[in-house]
Amino acid sequence: MLNLLQQIFSYDFLVRAMIVGSLVSVCASLLGVTLVLKRYSMIGDGLAHVGFGALSVALAMNVAPLQISIPVVMIAAILLLRISENSKIKGDAAIALISSSAIAIGVIVTSLTSGLSVDIYSYMFGSILAMGRQDVVLSVVLSIVVLVLFVLFYHKIFAVTFDENFARATGTKSGIYNMLIALLTACTIVVGMRIMGTMLISSLIIFPALSSMRVFKSFRNVVLSSAIISIVCFFWGIVASFGWSLPTGASIVIVNLIVLGLFAFAGFMISKINRRKLHE
Repeated sequence: MLNLLQQIFSYDFLVRAMIVGSLVSVCASLLGVTLVLKRYSMIGDGLAHVGFGALSVALAMNVAPLQISIPVVMIAAILLLRISENSKIKGDAAIALISSSAIAIGVIVTSLTSGLSVDIYSYMFGSILAMGRQDVVLSVVLSIVVLVLFVLFYHKIFAVTFDENFARATGTKSGIYNMLIALLTACTIVVGMRIMGTMLISSLIIFPALSSMRVFKSFRNVVLSSAIISIVCFFWGIVASFGWSLPTGASIVIVNLIVLGLFAFAGFMISKINRRKLHE
């Protein structure tokens, strides 16, 4: 195992992937707790599909993918929030509407230009080889911005997560903070797509939050636990991918799935012990 870890850290592209992936995993896990509790967890999947459409257009135009995809996905996040709040199209229907339209545009643009090239394939399923130095710098900056904003507005995000009506009654501008959550999620999705791919990026949002909720009950403990789980699962997913020549994104998802099973079992045992203590 020590030799395997030494080999991993001897490759620059793997070190870059570790740095970016760890930051993205933390961002996704923190936002994931809020999105899961608000029953909006599939927003990650929807925005990833929008990102795929934007990336396809960017590649067809020979433009840097992140320069196109970041603003497009942010606009989609705002539009998604507005549609679900101010029309008869709610939640999952709004996500399906926008995501299916975006991926259809991406597929058409791809078929009319280069076809399913290596670049398009890597964005669909993820590739640690896709992380260039410029991408790393931009990804690190965006991830740090997301983390700083989440920490600064932690209490407001907590308020709109658990009781939006009460938060609004106490003077909190819930619309602004819902918008902030959507925009932070959009940034995280676009950056994470480079490693996880369009099809798997939402797992970074959903799995750590669900695992933490099996054991912990307070919002703060769930958030902290989710961040730790996300980093650990990402690291061992990379190790498994390198050691057994497996797809990176899929390996990370499988590690998350195993951890979810372990936490679900731990939560079951804890609740069983607590019930036994009550009866005694």
